[in-house]
Amino acid sequence: MKAEAIIRNVSGKISAPSSKSAVQRYLAGTLLADGISEISAGSMCDDSLAALSIIKALGAEVEEKGEKIFVKGGFNPVADEVNCGESGLSSRMFIPVAALSEREITLTGRGSLLKRPFGMIVNPLNQLGVSVKTSGGLLPVKVKGPLRGGDVNADGSISSQFITGLLMALPVAEGTSRIFTGNLVSRPYIDLTLKTLAEFGVKVINDNYRVFHVEGNQKYRPGKFKAEGDWSGAAFILVMGALGGSAEVEGLDPYSVQADRAVIDALILAGADVKTDGTTITVTVKNLKNFTFDITDCPDIAPPLAVLATACTGCSVLKGADRLVAKESNRAETICRALNSIGANVSYNGKELIICGVKSLKGGESSAYNDHRIAMALASASVISGSPVIIDGYECVNKSYPGFAVDFEKLGGRINFNI
Repeated sequence: MKAEAIIRNVSGKISAPSSKSAVQRYLAGTLLADGISEISAGSMCDDSLAALSIIKALGAEVEEKGEKIFVKGGFNPVADEVNCGESGLSSRMFIPVAALSEREITLTGRGSLLKRPFGMIVNPLNQLGVSVKTSGGLLPVKVKGPLRGGDVNADGSISSQFITGLLMALPVAEGTSRIFTGNLVSRPYIDLTLKTLAEFGVKVINDNYRVFHVEGNQKYRPGKFKAEGDWSGAAFILVMGALGGSAEVEGLDPYSVQADRAVIDALILAGADVKTDGTTITVTVKNLKNFTFDITDCPDIAPPLAVLATACTGCSVLKGADRLVAKESNRAETICRALNSIGANVSYNGKELIICGVKSLKGGESSAYNDHRIAMALASASVISGSPVIIDGYECVNKSYPGFAVDFEKLGGRINFNI
């Protein structure tokens, strides 16, 4: 689907979408909790819907009432195959959970997920007594447990998502575990996992992110859970305010452990006017200057920050850009291709994205490369484009932010689908 994004003067207020990272973790926790839990999940994106489908396949009973989800937990797989959609978190998180079963379970997916790496799961799961078969390091993955506690070495240098899965599954396994991690990236996402576990009454000891101590045979406690606002989706809206006008986002926790809260730090570095009033963040345009920012722990905000840097004087640098290679697309490359095709000056040297500011973008057409964050970056860039930006493959935004077009219009823009 092609969509045309048009916006000039940004002005308006939106409510932050719910964090899909939080929703997916809550769904995993409610599956493992005996009893009925309630999740205030907001509008569900495709990744959250994938997690919902997974917990049903693994034995949960689910009832949806508006934006609330009621889950009767109880891990008891009812399917031999589980489809994870295109969700990297759900696939890597639920593999160790599925491995709690003695039943062989196949986890598969679709689209870009079939190209993302899964080889890092094999040795750790073998160490914990699980039989694992990958498809050349890719999905589909077959696991047969039961997962048992023990010492395990898990590589966290590519993604922390599998370690999140171990942290979710090992508390209900037999025996005490120690997870040894090497060069763990995206630590704030582990913080979110630990926060979620604590809400379910599960205890994990974090030894400086090098070793996690997990007692086995713990019980997840059912309860009522509310997903907080999503900083990664809100980042595009906040950047739009910095580019041309003023954008206000309510429902964001300024003290959140979400990695992408760091977008505020980057906006301040770039010279934007940022105001916080409780859970409402307002960003207003000012003279923007070049900045240097490390995205190692927050790679998902690289696309909106690249758009921000395009409007800054001088050249800005996003360090840690090698973290972007194994996302929905090779995001280091697709950021360059997409933004350069509409008049930006972005390059990638294997470690860093270098973005040199331009007076304005020319607009025009670009592929979204089946990457929701590239699609939203292109739409955001229309604020500083001389002509509309046409996004080929816009529908991929449903992966994380299905209400993006509605919120875009609340800020004074328009996304046309009849083109």
